[in-house]
Amino acid sequence: MTNSAEAASIEGASIEAAIRTAGDPRRAVSERAYLKSDREFCGASAPAVRQVVRAWCAARPALERESLLAVTTWLWDRPLFECRRAAVELLRARPRLLQPADTGLIEAMLRDSGTWALVDDLAGHVMGGLTEAYPELASVLDRWSRDPDFWLRRSAMLALLGPLRRGDGDFDRFSGYADAMLAEREFFIRKAIGWVLRDTAKRRPGLVAGWLAPRVHLASGVTVREAVKPLPPGVRDLLLAGYREKRPVTLPGTAPAPRSAPAPAHTRK
Repeated sequence: MTNSAEAASIEGASIEAAIRTAGDPRRAVSERAYLKSDREFCGASAPAVRQVVRAWCAARPALERESLLAVTTWLWDRPLFECRRAAVELLRARPRLLQPADTGLIEAMLRDSGTWALVDDLAGHVMGGLTEAYPELASVLDRWSRDPDFWLRRSAMLALLGPLRRGDGDFDRFSGYADAMLAEREFFIRKAIGWVLRDTAKRRPGLVAGWLAPRVHLASGVTVREAVKPLPPGVRDLLLAGYREKRPVTLPGTAPAPRSAPAPAHTRK
């Protein structure tokens, strides 16, 4: 074992020990069942894991990128689910240490996650923050949006969520992803489209309503019900009626909607 690997093992083991101390056997049983996972659980809550990681980072203000990645990888490879959660929290805690080259590790973790409980923070916070810092990584999201793995496709959309939630961001890129996935049957894709639309609509309701109106008859109920939550009641009612009646919607003050939205670049059943 190399010195760096041995150091990562020692540091990772200290994090794991603290997590196990914060565990609750009853919670472990319920969370394992809830997430339908076959991994080991100790029952430490997400806030408890986050606190352990933050305390560990605070005690190491000079933490370097190589050590961050080594400990992250060590934790991810452990059988304990909460260690995987800690690995994600570790990357979230030190975003300025990450570089574009680290997208390979992030992608590998996403492919290996198998649950929204890891994917969403890894995509939304870690990859999202990295893409904001390095806009050229949008090309990676473009590739993810076409990947056969639906967790990667979901991640491509969630990585755009932070700026959109703030009233900024690349809505055109999200729109392209969403159009290509609108016909998908996968629940986690449908939910992600609705989630991004909902959070965008909190600051830009007109943008979201205008995007959804000509497509509402093509979208799933999961997507539509989520997307319309922040919209004004009158607009929400019009869109929901269009969804129920399977027709595009013309919003007040806009031109009549086409009978169908532009054909997506690709769809998956």
